[in-house]
Amino acid sequence: MRIVIQRVKEASVTIDGKLHSAVKNGYMVLVGVREGDSEDDARWLAMKTVNLRVFDDENGVMNRNILDAGGQVLAVSQFTLNASTKKGNRPSYIHAAGHELAVPLYELYCKEVEQLMSKEVKRGVFGAEMQVALINDGPVTIIIDSRLRE
Repeated sequence: MRIVIQRVKEASVTIDGKLHSAVKNGYMVLVGVREGDSEDDARWLAMKTVNLRVFDDENGVMNRNILDAGGQVLAVSQFTLNASTKKGNRPSYIHAAGHELAVPLYELYCKEVEQLMSKEVKRGVFGAEMQVALINDGPVTIIIDSRLRE
């Protein structure tokens, strides 16, 4: 699994012209599931998401996690995170997991983050055509790949 975490002042998902979900001060997380990913990957990424220290402390040093900052999380499934651009200019999504694997792992990731934070994770709609808006704070953008574990 791959995730892109963006520290945001605000983020939202709109579907069919209607606001579906939104957060203030927290994370906008794009979640991509690949073939071969497992529940362990989802749990590991959830733990990393909650414990990542990218919020400023009283000295202006990124030393606080989302729990310390009292932030919110908006998680959106995004199969394009698994694009292969090795050959040609048209991305291939051959490595992206199908619905039967991707939906349960995306949902597990969200549920694990909710449990660790004791707070609802706002979501997009899997497979929907969504418009995502955000104000990146910093900007801070972190990419984490569960296969690399770094």
